[in-house]
Amino acid sequence: MTNAGIIDRARQQGRTVLSEVEAKQLLAEAGIAVVEARLAKERDEAVALAKEFGYPVALKIVSPQITHKSDVGGVQLNLGTAEEVTAAFDAIVAAAKRAAPDAPIEGVSVQRMAEPGIEVIVGMTMDAQFGPVLMFGLGGVLVEVLKDVAFRVVPITARDARQMMRDIQGFPILQGYRGQEPADLEALEALLLKLSAFIEEHAEVTELDLNPVFAYPNSAVAVDARIVLAAPTA
Repeated sequence: MTNAGIIDRARQQGRTVLSEVEAKQLLAEAGIAVVEARLAKERDEAVALAKEFGYPVALKIVSPQITHKSDVGGVQLNLGTAEEVTAAFDAIVAAAKRAAPDAPIEGVSVQRMAEPGIEVIVGMTMDAQFGPVLMFGLGGVLVEVLKDVAFRVVPITARDARQMMRDIQGFPILQGYRGQEPADLEALEALLLKLSAFIEEHAEVTELDLNPVFAYPNSAVAVDARIVLAAPTA
């Protein structure tokens, strides 16, 4: 499905929050590296996708009314066999139904487990005065504890992208702190620039989060993605 098709379908269904599967498809078509996630409506589909991606995999509930998937038991990680995927599919769906009995459940998303890297967060929020503002910082729990993030108004330049990374106090971690391999700063710069272009092209996007992004010595990839659309005008 094309970018326009994904957004149009969400509009027709009265949704402002895209599923992870939809968000990642939009971003991938914009040239942003993501860990692919695909929808499985039945347990057999989940097993087939897991085999296609290669183990281990992660399963997450897909429902337009469940945004905090972990809070309802809607996430299972590091699944290494078809039996584990089958059991996880049933457990996730059952947990979601208990937590949100009225929420429609489309199925589960299936994606391969990404190799751990340096976790960063990239996002966008809408400022009442300046419009879309891009954010960059250390990801995972660090972003909640340290609030170590940098901001730039969209659109950004290559110089802006480089400076955003250097503005955070945790930049030495990206450079390779105490013998740790450094992150690929050029890959992170490219991600920021592509995300800025994506936001410019899609004025209907009002909120976006890539958390975590795993930064490796020779690449960077978004593991999870969230996109919120503007509410339709009357």
